[in-house]
Amino acid sequence: QVQLVESGGGLVQAGGSLRLSCAASGRTFSMYVMGWFRQAPGKEREFVAAISRSGNTDYTASLKGRFTISRDNAKNTVYLQMDSLKPEDTAVYYCAADYSILISRAQENYDYWGQGTQVTVSS
Repeated sequence: QVQLVESGGGLVQAGGSLRLSCAASGRTFSMYVMGWFRQAPGKEREFVAAISRSGNTDYTASLKGRFTISRDNAKNTVYLQMDSLKPEDTAVYYCAADYSILISRAQENYDYWGQGTQVTVSS
């Protein structure tokens, strides 16, 4: 069982930055692919980024270059650095864990989810 707790969300002006953190319980954090997803008001939840056990990364194309995912296995934490934020980045951001070797963008592959953290970008 893995419990995930996100933090770092908030209100920021367009062009600003935020760093989200997701702290995981358990001793096997390093064995999980970690992903970030987001759900904007009135929209379906979508893939943002993921990082493998070894540090390989994958991003949705429209966000690459502004968002950076990283992990610190010693701290059981995955991060999402978000720069040059836009109002359309406003969403609830979720982290998720997938007990797998391969990175996946498919939500159904992720076994554990956090409760989400709200990010609001004002224009």
